[in-house]
Amino acid sequence: MPALGSAHLRLARPTRDLVAAGRFWRDGLGLRELHRHASQAGEHSLLMLGWPDAAWHLELTHDPSGALPPTPTPDDLLVVYVGGPVPEDLVARLEGCGGTRVAAHNPYWDAWGVTVEDPDGYRLVLSTRDWNNATALAAR
Repeated sequence: MPALGSAHLRLARPTRDLVAAGRFWRDGLGLRELHRHASQAGEHSLLMLGWPDAAWHLELTHDPSGALPPTPTPDDLLVVYVGGPVPEDLVARLEGCGGTRVAAHNPYWDAWGVTVEDPDGYRLVLSTRDWNNATALAAR
């Protein structure tokens, strides 16, 4: 099957606490709740978040047995290209919703943005670059 540039992308991540992770991504970053499935009799719970017009969404999953805890590394990133200065009120809101501002593992992201860990330790980078600028530089 050929790769399709218009294909929708789902990024799924386990979480220890669906409420805390949902608060960070929904209330902190501003993603919208697209779908929720509550656990019944040992089933996995999930929360899908995204922007309705985006070709991607984030799915947070919770295994009630605890058998699959989150295992993020400092280089597991979700990068949002802001295309300008990162609003300090956005960073403060992310911190108020359970995030922690951290130094990036790769200094490139400190030069071009702000890195915030979610409650499970996964990292969100708010990049001051825009996607077109970033891809043009990478092509050089």
